Amino acid sequence: MMKLDTLCVQGARRRDVTGAVTTPIYQSSTFAHPGVGQSTGYDYSRSQNPTREQLERKLAALEGGFGALAFSSGMSAVGALAELMRPGDRIIASEDLYGGTSRLFEHIMRKNGVETGYIDTGDIAALSAALRPETRLVFVETPTNPMMRVTDIRATAELLRGRGVLLAVDNTFLTPYYCRPIELGADIVIHSGTKYLGGHNDTLAGFLVAASAETDEKLRFIQKTTGACLAPFDCFLIERGLKTLALRMDKSSASALKIARRLEKHPRVKAVYYAGLETHYGYELSRRQADGFGSMISFEVDSPETARAVLEGVRLVMYAESLGGVESLITYPLLQTHADVPEEKRLALGITDKLLRLSVGIENPDDIIADIENAFGSTE
Repeated sequence: MMKLDTLCVQGARRRDVTGAVTTPIYQSSTFAHPGVGQSTGYDYSRSQNPTREQLERKLAALEGGFGALAFSSGMSAVGALAELMRPGDRIIASEDLYGGTSRLFEHIMRKNGVETGYIDTGDIAALSAALRPETRLVFVETPTNPMMRVTDIRATAELLRGRGVLLAVDNTFLTPYYCRPIELGADIVIHSGTKYLGGHNDTLAGFLVAASAETDEKLRFIQKTTGACLAPFDCFLIERGLKTLALRMDKSSASALKIARRLEKHPRVKAVYYAGLETHYGYELSRRQADGFGSMISFEVDSPETARAVLEGVRLVMYAESLGGVESLITYPLLQTHADVPEEKRLALGITDKLLRLSVGIENPDDIIADIENAFGSTE
């Protein structure tokens, strides 16, 4: 079997009749039939497109899944997953959850008769106690956004086995290069392909990867019916990004560890949340279930004034939403990614006006450190 870094470049590749090394962009909405009742395998691009199919095959191979589906955004992928639920069903989700996912569960799924309970999914006893007969889905982020909590995927899968409950894992932060939840027992893997898979902050995309043919078939019906498929050109961009995924992840993760260690020593930093630090409670678990720690760091500074000064003082690092690109970005979860989360819940999770989230890119880490320290210096 190919190694993962080789799979990123050439995995599941089908030779084009032209000999094209790069997957062509089949910019066609529809395809002609050879005859009545006959098909080339492609009829209408909402159902399937050759460029999208190649990307989906590659991601399924990387995740070790039965099949992958490419969506127009990460949230459209989560929305399709949620459509597996019926009125009266219940979801259990990580309490430290991306604000957009929480918004969908609370404002869309609740309206549709599906309730969501939020717990620390890293606490297996709490998860076991939270299960009810109507529970149909456990939705896990690991590491979580933005507090970098870690959930034991294998233990969670073992707990759910035989209960008729699906385990879905958002693998956006680690990517299949570092973690493969299906190998650990997950039923579905979610990605915001906008982030590391694309890697260049130039397109939106989302993915669901199913472990079984049955789940894959259900999700394909939902995608075909609701129509949020990824366009051919965007598929081309994401597949191009995948070719350098291994290089980018190794570079940015090594830099993130160096930066996290430096932040720990800064007098204005009160806490650093990064699973690659030996001081992080999930360090050993992360080592067991992943091949790397990723490049997302959250850190708490000494005051709201310091937080705002850093956001406005950085010059190399950009103050912007999103993550996972080649450029380093810094985010204020309070006002950006988690603005719709109720204040009481935000504060209980540690998402305060002193918390910053840093997505480390592929620049030289010394330049990133110097930029952040210069921004800190402007607060003195």
